[in-house]
Amino acid sequence: MQNEKQTVARNSMIASGLLALGKFIAGIFTGSIGLISEGIHSFTDFVATSITWWAVRVSDKPADDEHHFGHGKVENLAALFEVLLLLAAAGWIIYEATSSLLGEAHQIVAAPVVIAVLLVSIVIDFFRVKALNRVAKATDSAALEADALHFFSDMLSSGVVLLGMIFVLFGFARADALAALIVAGFILFAALKLGKRSFDSLIDTAPAGSREDISTLLNDFPAILSTESIRLRSAGATLFIEVSVGVCRTLPLERINGLKTAIAVQIEQQYANAEVRVIAIPQARSDEDMATRIRILAANHGAMVQNLTLQQLADHMSISMDLAVPASASVEQAHDIACEIEDILRQALGENTEIETHLEPQTIDWLASQDVGYDELMQIKQALALSAERGRLVKDVHNIRARKTPQGVIVNFHCRVLPALSITAAHDAVDFIERQLRMQFPAISRVVGHVEPL
Repeated sequence: MQNEKQTVARNSMIASGLLALGKFIAGIFTGSIGLISEGIHSFTDFVATSITWWAVRVSDKPADDEHHFGHGKVENLAALFEVLLLLAAAGWIIYEATSSLLGEAHQIVAAPVVIAVLLVSIVIDFFRVKALNRVAKATDSAALEADALHFFSDMLSSGVVLLGMIFVLFGFARADALAALIVAGFILFAALKLGKRSFDSLIDTAPAGSREDISTLLNDFPAILSTESIRLRSAGATLFIEVSVGVCRTLPLERINGLKTAIAVQIEQQYANAEVRVIAIPQARSDEDMATRIRILAANHGAMVQNLTLQQLADHMSISMDLAVPASASVEQAHDIACEIEDILRQALGENTEIETHLEPQTIDWLASQDVGYDELMQIKQALALSAERGRLVKDVHNIRARKTPQGVIVNFHCRVLPALSITAAHDAVDFIERQLRMQFPAISRVVGHVEPL
């Protein structure tokens, strides 16, 4: 399509040059102000299409180190230059036509020749407009679309001059000058319309209604808590869209990245040639509970909250928690982390909030491990079975594994309880088994029991 853009711009430039030359020659020999004005108009078309041809070649270049958003604005600059040419041409035509109307009428000869030239011009402009519109829509090119609008106004103005020539044949000598004024009106209208669009693009005016459309599109994503901002700017055929949305701060990064990708894909399907950037801003949900707030706050400081207990007293709150900090941290560093978290919690919950933290090392490295011996494993299995029998609620202890690590023996097992049993009761029952096992085997540092419905 880039080659087609350049080809249609080049063909339009050549056609403009030939038309300008033909209208000038016919206008000078016949004395038609309307046709000479059309020749001037076509000459400005030739200059404008030459610039358009250069602009589409430059705008198709990709972004580089100096032009991070590409070269698309060159098309808008070219369109703005066309506006200046149109305004200058319209001014000259108005001056000449007004002088003709106020003075003696010009003698026009060989009007049929003028009519023939205008007919050829209208036919050429028709096919130019058709080709330019087709490629402009396919590539969303501002410069080609400006040319299409330009030549559509040419076609209409040529038709007006043609009508003036017909009146001249019937003896209305000043009809030619009146036609020239109407041509100037068409040129001014096209210039103002094209100028507004080019200026809007250069000052990054967002396409009308696009912000509302994107806002409506974002409503289809339940994970979005709020739409913070929607910003759009165009550069040639490319529309740059930046969307900032609020998302729940507890969402994992994978979910957030997936959401951003889905939003970008949805917007790109709605807007051709769009480059979309989605920014996710973490926010607290309105229904976020206190435990979640505390855990997020600790995680933001590189710590992990475990065994969190919240107590509501008559006039204040009490918070107790195990705070797992990096194992490589010194006591001073760990204490600073705990104090910072406690200070922030008191700012949020009240200065009289009781906060007690138990510091634990957070091990993130893989532990080297190996299975315990057969005899030791049998002893652990028997101990688990006996503890389950004493507790009565836990049944079918199975899938028992015991492994030696630098931090001690770690035991994992599965067990079953009645499906209707509350999770609190099930936890207490499994916790009882774990405590019994650690009492019998001091080398065991951790026991992990997985509960399943019976």
